[in-house]
Amino acid sequence: MGRRGGYKRGGEKVSWRGKRGPRTDRPQRADYDVPEKKNELYETYYNQLGVLEDSEKEDFWTCARRELPNSFRFTGSKGHALPVQKILKERYVPQIVSIEYNGAKVEPPTPVSWFPHQLAWQMSTPKNVVRKFTPFKAFQQFLVSETFVGNISRQEIVSMIPPLLMDVKPGMTVLDLCAAPGSKSAQLIEMVHGGEEARIWKALRDLKRQEGREVSPAGEAVIEEIKDEETNGDWTDQGRSTGLLIANDVDYKRAHMLIHQMKRLNSPNLIVTNHDATMYPSIKLPSESRSDTKPSPNRYLKFDRILADVPCSGDGTSRKNVNVWKDWQPGNALGLYPTQVRILVRALQMTKAGGRVIYSTCSMNPVENEAVVAAAIERCGGSSKVALLDCKDQLPGLVRKPGLAKWNVMGKDGSIYDSWAQVQDNPGKIVEGMFPPQDALPLDRCIRVYHHLQDTGGFFIAILKKESEIKAKPESEGQRLEPKTSVIAAVDEIEAKATNGTASMSKVDALDSIAPPLVNDITDGVSAAARQNKEVAPNEPVSNRKHELDDQADVYISGKRPKFREEVDDPAPRGAEDRQVHWPPPPGAQLDISRPEAVNLPEPDLPNNDTVSTTTQHPPPQQQPEDYKIKRNSNQQPFEEPFKYLAPDHPDLQSIYAFYDLSPHFPRGRFMVRNATGNPAKSIYYTSALARDILTANEGTGMKFVHCGVKMFVKQDVQQEGTCRWRIQTDGLPVLEAWVGEGRVVRLWKKSTLKTLLVEMFPKVGGDGWRELGEIGERVREIGFGCCVLRVEKGEGDDAFSEPFVLPLWRSLHSVNLMLPKEERKAMLLRLYNEIIPLQDNSKARHSQVDHGKAVDGKSEGVVPNANGEKAEDAPYGRDDLQAIMDATSDEEASVEENTGEAGLGETKAFEIEEV
Repeated sequence: MGRRGGYKRGGEKVSWRGKRGPRTDRPQRADYDVPEKKNELYETYYNQLGVLEDSEKEDFWTCARRELPNSFRFTGSKGHALPVQKILKERYVPQIVSIEYNGAKVEPPTPVSWFPHQLAWQMSTPKNVVRKFTPFKAFQQFLVSETFVGNISRQEIVSMIPPLLMDVKPGMTVLDLCAAPGSKSAQLIEMVHGGEEARIWKALRDLKRQEGREVSPAGEAVIEEIKDEETNGDWTDQGRSTGLLIANDVDYKRAHMLIHQMKRLNSPNLIVTNHDATMYPSIKLPSESRSDTKPSPNRYLKFDRILADVPCSGDGTSRKNVNVWKDWQPGNALGLYPTQVRILVRALQMTKAGGRVIYSTCSMNPVENEAVVAAAIERCGGSSKVALLDCKDQLPGLVRKPGLAKWNVMGKDGSIYDSWAQVQDNPGKIVEGMFPPQDALPLDRCIRVYHHLQDTGGFFIAILKKESEIKAKPESEGQRLEPKTSVIAAVDEIEAKATNGTASMSKVDALDSIAPPLVNDITDGVSAAARQNKEVAPNEPVSNRKHELDDQADVYISGKRPKFREEVDDPAPRGAEDRQVHWPPPPGAQLDISRPEAVNLPEPDLPNNDTVSTTTQHPPPQQQPEDYKIKRNSNQQPFEEPFKYLAPDHPDLQSIYAFYDLSPHFPRGRFMVRNATGNPAKSIYYTSALARDILTANEGTGMKFVHCGVKMFVKQDVQQEGTCRWRIQTDGLPVLEAWVGEGRVVRLWKKSTLKTLLVEMFPKVGGDGWRELGEIGERVREIGFGCCVLRVEKGEGDDAFSEPFVLPLWRSLHSVNLMLPKEERKAMLLRLYNEIIPLQDNSKARHSQVDHGKAVDGKSEGVVPNANGEKAEDAPYGRDDLQAIMDATSDEEASVEENTGEAGLGETKAFEIEEV
């Protein structure tokens, strides 16, 4: 074989492909053009606004031009997060503290002083120093591995503030209206599950004691929580959280990004929806049973807490988004103001009396902040209906500035106006509500965070309490930017006209009086609500002409769609031709469901169909794997599989109960599948009771549910008789493990034994192999084939664990294996043993013997001696066993990769699983 590259005759150097060397006359590639961190309008506006003292302006702008420190948060329950945090504090920080650079000690990562339990940290060490020293390299490996498995989340410091001010308690219903990419939603779901570990452990201990048994010891963090949970905890469902988080995003692709971010928390109390926050539909609840024959009134969900982290200009992010310096202009804030007001008003409408709405932006502009808060309060009836809460005593240690009582507005041309009177003759995009309100409001109770106060980004937060039920006023002419009626404005006018508590047809009449019905062409004054809530029978095709009119009206009403913060440029795909988007028509007929008469409105008469499908164009899918994928119809509209709940006595569930000896105290009526047939095909999910009630009550109503439930069981082909075909999925293990009977439990106490299981894949149990597995050897030899729960118990001594945890274990015919992906094994080895160890896959050679097993010396196929004199039939697994393990570690990752890729999120790296 000839050599690659070298010299031609004549001595000219060529590449290995036999081509000439690089051309020297070709222009060199230019470096990336980093925008200059300077913007005259940006700096002029904030310097004259009065938000800063003269003495701090230089510090403010110097900090605004400096890179943002790295920050991260330990995720999960306290019992899960604190042990990981302890490793950082005891292993890595002491090593970094010892480093000297240029004659000074290097600053190590430090905890954020105001974040509870020191679970948030930041590091401002320059990158050139980080690359230079070995302790930083080890620390970086720790961060990367723990981030990969979901124990650490990268999140900006100021982004962590709003969830902490919401005061979420167990049992509350919470809505995150603009949730993607999901870092704040992750905080909220942790709060919804707050104290759950301690409550379940205590409930289980009490049940065991009634049976004359004891439960395994709890970890230190769980023990500390038990005392508080005994007096303040939610015990209505045997310690399980009864609360709910609904995370919403208007963009379908970002909604799937949100799912990918949230799924690592494995919550059955999470629902993800895909709706416009300005017109988020009312969510129906099951009707209460009545003793008489009268029909039960409709019930709708009201939220205890709502987070409105609204789309904004983002001019507080100049430290991480250098394009702010290039792109900032006053028109950014002016154009987003109406959307922000509508989102906040809609949030207040959906909140319970006594509940809280947290309004936040990553902007410093009062037009997007105090002006929006004041306008929303005015539209909802004033400060007697909606109060601004003072939270100066919350989060001690957080340095903040009060909200502004006075400000001015900069027009698109850079002109500055101090009052509405100066601009009303030629307003452009400026409206009266952008100026300080005439009625005094305690806007100083809002929170402003600036870059230089604690080396963070800029942020704004306001906490609003809904004192009583409200009826939002329609947008006045002076508050609108659009020349014609917008969707929400039309809805508000309908509500204002139909105030006599009559049936929904009065609201249709009110709508007709505002915007006459459209027949063949677009007319002056048409509103999107008229078209959107037009009662079209579900099976009646919606023509392409409707979409054409929608497009024309959207352009006519609003010249430009506001760009959402961090939103992708592609709008979500338009609906299918036969999809009935809003039926029954929320929110046009039932937007302000806080009114008593609205709650008692009868449901509109539906067509003959018992249920109205949101995807009538699609026939029921043929038998297929139930684990849903993002399908698209001919119009490229994403299609989500329906949520179908299983009867508690379903045969597949009965086999699961029996095999895992599942406690009768574990709920049986919360299992569901995601396919139109309603039969388990591949996966079974589990949800909370409230999530189940919402999904079933809103089936066919036009609610766009994208995700709900934890994948609990996955179907597995097994050969051995008496083995359950449903294995416990890793996602569902934390929810289920406490209720699994002892027959499917293996207990482990020694670090050395777990290290063997982590390093070796498929260690042999057959023959004398079980003797190499320490204290679990005899147990795994005796336990039956199939999925098991490995309980790692805490103990004392150098070879013992300080905190208990559980892992999924698979017992095959002749071997045993942890059902963990390779990256998670490596992360655990680094976390528990501070070692980076190559993994040993014992399956490859043995599986090769099975593959090549032919009839030898008259012996049956598949019985081939190996190098050790063993027969292939004595190998620790068969092909089906190996496939079970591969599926266990790859199913979910492959599903996520398919879903996110199909949703347009780009490639998502699945866990590496070697094929054999």
